[in-house]
Amino acid sequence: LLLSFTGTTAPALLNSTSNQLLLHFQSDISVVAAGFHLEYKTVGLTTCPEPMIPANGIKAGDRYMVNEVVAFTCEPGYTLQGHSHISCMPGTVRRWNYPPPLCIARCGGVLSEMSGVILSPGFPGNYPGNLDCTWQITLPTGYGAHIQFQNFSSEDNHDFLEVRAGPQHSSALIGQFTGSQIPPPLLSTTHLTIIHFYSDHSENRPGFKLTYQAYQLQNCQDPFPFSNGDIINSDYSAGQSVTFHCYSGYVLIGHPVLTCLHGTNRKWNNPFPRCEAPCGYNVTAENGTIYSPQYPNEYPNSQDCSWFLTVPHGHGVYINFTLLQTEPVTDYIAVWDGPDTSSPQLGVFSGNTALESAYSTSPKVLIRFHSDFSTGGFFILNFHGADTHSHILLPVV
Repeated sequence: LLLSFTGTTAPALLNSTSNQLLLHFQSDISVVAAGFHLEYKTVGLTTCPEPMIPANGIKAGDRYMVNEVVAFTCEPGYTLQGHSHISCMPGTVRRWNYPPPLCIARCGGVLSEMSGVILSPGFPGNYPGNLDCTWQITLPTGYGAHIQFQNFSSEDNHDFLEVRAGPQHSSALIGQFTGSQIPPPLLSTTHLTIIHFYSDHSENRPGFKLTYQAYQLQNCQDPFPFSNGDIINSDYSAGQSVTFHCYSGYVLIGHPVLTCLHGTNRKWNNPFPRCEAPCGYNVTAENGTIYSPQYPNEYPNSQDCSWFLTVPHGHGVYINFTLLQTEPVTDYIAVWDGPDTSSPQLGVFSGNTALESAYSTSPKVLIRFHSDFSTGGFFILNFHGADTHSHILLPVV
């Protein structure tokens, strides 16, 4: 409501502050009067003053009449402080409903866009003293951050910027920088990256401006197939480790744990291991399997192999062949009821006779295999700890 009038006194000159005006006249059933006569004319309205564009900000909208709205955004790396939209208010004195906002470079924050800008507080001016700012770049799993510096200037050996591959201040350090030399481009090979900047109380500099861009990470080479064993963990991305385990009767040749290295060209920190049927080894177990050397391939010529088996104290060893295919007589497996060849011999096994078996009275058994320079073959021997009197086998674990 602008004004309300009644009686016989003519109102003073009125000025509307809008481009629309509603005039409402109301009378009752009693006295009749001469009424009113008024005239109006169009006059230009006064606009709101042109709003100030904040430093490092962008203004959208160039109409400043009543009820017009002006919007503000900030350049990349800056955060808007205040109201992003202001409106020209009606009234005899034109003014905006809020002051123009500011665009500031914050000390830390979380960035989850696929690309972005990070600035030191106060940039392009000097940063304050005693800063401890942490920015976390959070990308979808399977992406890393490609980081490039456009500006860098800090108090040498006093004010530092650190980049770490991971979400913690203790995560792997990619780089630490101080002074006036612009750092090289960096690759973070995890989806979480920490940018940490800290300054002391003394000399301040313009700081830094960096940009980051997400890039898709590649996995390390699939280690399958892994013959005669199992692989634990199926994540082959950077920083992940896989463990290799051989089946009974095989031994692991190489490193049992491999880690996928960080970097643009993904590779494991060591070659893939392999599981081999060895030419002899010492084994302590309640049960297990012994394969001929290099099984499932034929054993090589001129082999002399020794296996020393130990089962729990108070038990003997039950031995049976599930496969026996050797050159008769010249290639053979000999078994002793004890730790050496001076112990009683339990048997010599050769040829193509399967289902051969033997019992020892000792918890220690020596097994020797010999092959000559000619034909190869195969054998599979199982052993179990067994009661020396009843020959009841220990349960398989």
